[in-house]
Amino acid sequence: MQVIEGIKKIEFPNPVITIGNFDGVHIGHQKIFDYIKRKAKEIYGTSVVVTFEPHPVKVLYKDHPLKLITTSKDKIKLIEKCGIDLMICIPFTVEFSKIEAQDFVKDILIEKFNAKWIVVGYDYRFGKDRKGDKELLKKLSKPLNFKLTILKAYKKAKKILSSTAVRNALIEGRIRDANIFLGRAYHLDGEVVRGAQRGASLLGYPTANILPKQEIIPKEGVYVVKVTIPENKTYSGVANIGKNPTFGDKNLSYEVHIINFNGDLLGKTIRVHFIERLRDEKKFNSPEELKNAISEDIKKAKEILKRDRTKLFLDF
Repeated sequence: MQVIEGIKKIEFPNPVITIGNFDGVHIGHQKIFDYIKRKAKEIYGTSVVVTFEPHPVKVLYKDHPLKLITTSKDKIKLIEKCGIDLMICIPFTVEFSKIEAQDFVKDILIEKFNAKWIVVGYDYRFGKDRKGDKELLKKLSKPLNFKLTILKAYKKAKKILSSTAVRNALIEGRIRDANIFLGRAYHLDGEVVRGAQRGASLLGYPTANILPKQEIIPKEGVYVVKVTIPENKTYSGVANIGKNPTFGDKNLSYEVHIINFNGDLLGKTIRVHFIERLRDEKKFNSPEELKNAISEDIKKAKEILKRDRTKLFLDF
């Protein structure tokens, strides 16, 4: 996949274009990408994804608590995995947001990107004050000589699948739902840093403490995970997100016990894939009681992972 940054004249045959933020690159997005690939093939054209960086909400509503599902780097890799020919990333600024919807279609999508076919979701809005919608696109399609497809909402479990639905599932700890929506396991990348060092010495279960790069963090609790370390080796594990109430800690920590791994990961970046939520974090009466609970967590994790077939995003 070729990636172009900024608005410039492109010379690709018969572009079939879709536009959006595509945070998470969930199954709904993947269905759109499948559609534009199919149409591009039909007209001997090019499948094109137009997206924005940073997310418009981050620019226009700086106090909005929006937390993104994917990093920009992962979004590009995920879209590439979908088999798209070309991705155009438009820098989103306050000035850009003032472009009238009709001008965005005429001056950018048609004049610059040479769109022959535009594909958007049923609720897509664009342009100044978000005045552009499917009705405007329908109105412009004939005079500007482009074909238009408005795709219906994609539903999963009778619910509309959206980036918001994925975020809510993660925040509420519904990892299985989030993974079904994404079509893969949600993951956190993080540099391994020095923690309280109680795992190995006091509990007998060494943990890697990480500083997550992703914005959205699953609900506090204990999770079954798979951990990918440098060189793309993957291990089973159990992760804890919380404040370690048994020891009276006040700061939120992110730590993972990697089963059957004894190496030194300090300073390295690892990827933690979330498979299932086991339980809430709990305050135990003693370190020994906590140790027994961890042992039980590991036992359950092994049983779950034996039958789990969740797809992982392995590429660093």
